Amino acid sequence: MHVAAQKAAKSFLFLTKRNLTDFSKLGMETDLEISGRFTKKEHIKRPDEIKNLFKNGKHVSVSGAKLFYLLNDKKINRIAFTLSRGYGHAFQRNASKRFSREIFRSFKTYLNTGYDLLLLVYPGNDSFSTRYVQFRSLCEKAGLLK
Repeated sequence: MHVAAQKAAKSFLFLTKRNLTDFSKLGMETDLEISGRFTKKEHIKRPDEIKNLFKNGKHVSVSGAKLFYLLNDKKINRIAFTLSRGYGHAFQRNASKRFSREIFRSFKTYLNTGYDLLLLVYPGNDSFSTRYVQFRSLCEKAGLLK
């Protein structure tokens, strides 16, 4: 990562951890929107719900990822992140899930609500920018963007 990008990321994390998210007061202009936390209500954890998504959910795919989606009876979107078998070492799996969670967190204000989602990621070129492009194209294909 470029040195300037690293410094910007560190300062962004520093400010958000201290609830200084009104960047205009600090003399900073940004196009990033703080969309809140990734709450426990938004997680899909139960194995029967994940199996239901695999079995009954519609799916769209792009190179390196597949998105399963199904309407739910709730007013929020819920999501689970899964990786294909043989996805590398634990630190690679953890990093991949962190990328996915952060991207969902930043996208959730732009998504139609009332869906259960499951993002299946395959091994390959795994970075924040590629995951961002993958998730955006998957949501566009599925018609989930507002």
